[in-house]
Amino acid sequence: MRTKVAIIGAGPAGMFLAHLLRADGIDAVVVERRDRDYVEGRVRAGVLEQISVDLMARLGLDARLKREGLVHGGTNLSLDGELFHIDMAALTGGSTVTVYGQQEVMKDLFDAVAPRGLEVIWDADDVCLHDIDSGAPFVTWTRDGIERQLNCDFIAGCDGYHGVSRHSIPADILKTFERVYPFGWLASSPTCHLRNTS
Repeated sequence: MRTKVAIIGAGPAGMFLAHLLRADGIDAVVVERRDRDYVEGRVRAGVLEQISVDLMARLGLDARLKREGLVHGGTNLSLDGELFHIDMAALTGGSTVTVYGQQEVMKDLFDAVAPRGLEVIWDADDVCLHDIDSGAPFVTWTRDGIERQLNCDFIAGCDGYHGVSRHSIPADILKTFERVYPFGWLASSPTCHLRNTS
């Protein structure tokens, strides 16, 4: 089996990448260790920033988002008992946030897989990345007790911090960038509460 780009992980990063590559005519195969129901059912983010909404529109994946998403142009914050409003749309030239759960985004991304000729390999156990520093990397996994192999030109690790991709990068090459903010967020749409932790 061969493709141009092997994408590890069928979460938002992996699936958006797969759709972007397909839109540019680049072949890709997504390899995911869980099944669709598990990935689609994970409860994660519930608010989309403007850039994500725009990307879904660009990819033609925003029909349900336009019907069911709840657009918010601002938010209220509470600090030391004082409530104040932030008008995000006014401060950003019209950008808003949209309440639309990650589960819904994943449903839209997955529902468009077959019509667009994308391939997602589900239930891939023991995923391993091989020869990642060569011109001919490949990915192996097992399913139903049989080892499978995907040859490719590039591997895109989209399986998160604890995924196999990050652990496959040699320690002398791996670079980690982190920014720590001196506050924490506790959010419940459409209101956010700011708690100062400094």
